[in-house]
Amino acid sequence: MAKCRIGVVGIPGAWSTEALADAVEAKTGFRLIIDMAKVHLDLARNCLYFGKHDLCALDGLLVKKISPKYKPHTLDRLELLRVAERNGVRVFSPAEKILRLVDRLSCTITLRNHDIPMPATCITTDPEAALAAINRFGDAVLKPLYSTKARGMVYIQAGEKKKHIREALHTFHHKNPMLYVQKKIALPGQDLGIAFLGGDYLGTYARVANDNSWNSTIHSGGRYAPYTPSDRLIALAQRAQQPFGLDFTTVDVVESEDGPMVFEVSAFGGFRGLNEGAGIDAAARYVDYAVEQLA
Repeated sequence: MAKCRIGVVGIPGAWSTEALADAVEAKTGFRLIIDMAKVHLDLARNCLYFGKHDLCALDGLLVKKISPKYKPHTLDRLELLRVAERNGVRVFSPAEKILRLVDRLSCTITLRNHDIPMPATCITTDPEAALAAINRFGDAVLKPLYSTKARGMVYIQAGEKKKHIREALHTFHHKNPMLYVQKKIALPGQDLGIAFLGGDYLGTYARVANDNSWNSTIHSGGRYAPYTPSDRLIALAQRAQQPFGLDFTTVDVVESEDGPMVFEVSAFGGFRGLNEGAGIDAAARYVDYAVEQLA
């Protein structure tokens, strides 16, 4: 086929978005970064516009980031991409499949329904049930249903005064009607990102925690490092990502004292970790994959 036109849905100026757009341009000669905040749907014309560009006229769309932060309206932006799909545009990964991952609750339930080992978790709208779970877990983490890089999470340590725990829970509940309470797993200094392309294992990197942070995210001062996983870890991560059917994904895994556990499956993360931690140009590999699929 003639060189295809593939747009990149992402955040202009962001490292991973620009890296992916660079890779598309190098492979196809076409470059277009699409900020979904500036996209509008014209149902009468059955067109999805970004500036002068009709996204329904493209061959493909690579979704790197749908919004700077996960929020419920992120789901609405994904819904718009279904119009492009209906018009024959191949979206990587399909919008309906990404929808199941933006909401932490949807991701968690899918993982547990497929018997993927995860940290003990309580999900409820009842503060008293959440408080009881915190008391059972000891160290616990309150997690928003829509967040990335541990933003908005609240770490509650065992031994804190009951009054302070109640106050923290009340403050969190004010912004998060559905309470997601997870037992804090002791990290062995790091957790892992295990990446897959087209369902096949691509590579692994570690996120090494900053000594002053309870989590390992880069946002909290962590750093990427090389890591060679066992076949057992790769098999677990592969089993975790399989139900979602994504074109590219990263599975967050921790090797806990009770065995390996999965935190979540991501539809967007992993490019920089693979680059800096594993020496893999995930952007170039993803573009090669997309062009092959379109051919």
